[in-house]
Amino acid sequence: MKIGLFFGTFNPIHVGHLIIAGHMANGGELDQVWLVVSPHNPLKNKKTLLADHHRLQLVRLAVDDNPKLRASDIEFALSQPNYTVHTLAHLKEKYPQHEFSLILGEDNLRTFNKWYNYEYILENHTVFVYPRNLTAQETEEEKLKTDAAFYNEVKSHPNVRFCEDTPVMKISSSFIRESIQNGKEVRYLLTEPVFRYVDEMNFYK
Repeated sequence: MKIGLFFGTFNPIHVGHLIIAGHMANGGELDQVWLVVSPHNPLKNKKTLLADHHRLQLVRLAVDDNPKLRASDIEFALSQPNYTVHTLAHLKEKYPQHEFSLILGEDNLRTFNKWYNYEYILENHTVFVYPRNLTAQETEEEKLKTDAAFYNEVKSHPNVRFCEDTPVMKISSSFIRESIQNGKEVRYLLTEPVFRYVDEMNFYK
């Protein structure tokens, strides 16, 4: 099977993530999309980050009724800090029958040259790129971080596929966390099972 890997902390997973994953899984080039839950990054604020097993459970609740989507904890067992190229090597060894691709937002592609062994990834894996719904200020900030020469080169790489028709939403996990903390309604930004779990466990309050 052809598997697309969609990495994230998913803190929490929301409908914006699922719209992208579902679109990629049904676009004709991939058989499944695996949502790879990233372990806690020691450089990030742990206060707002749920434990790994809770975030994995939220992803499972969100996708387990869809045979084309799958929650993955593959990175939990790998040594930290982990690099995507190592995850890909581990997956290739564990599932030699599958072909793995990456699913990235365009903002991540702009800084792809900062990834460890990005050249190897580009030469050996397809990279599906979806647009990001950014404000004008955010777009300018992204451009400032971009190595223009590299970005112009990588955009034309034969293994990079731009998916301009991907529906994207102006929604983030941080917005959801802040809304919950402030007592605001987030029911329609999460699937019902995810909302119920977050609410019952009093997460982010």
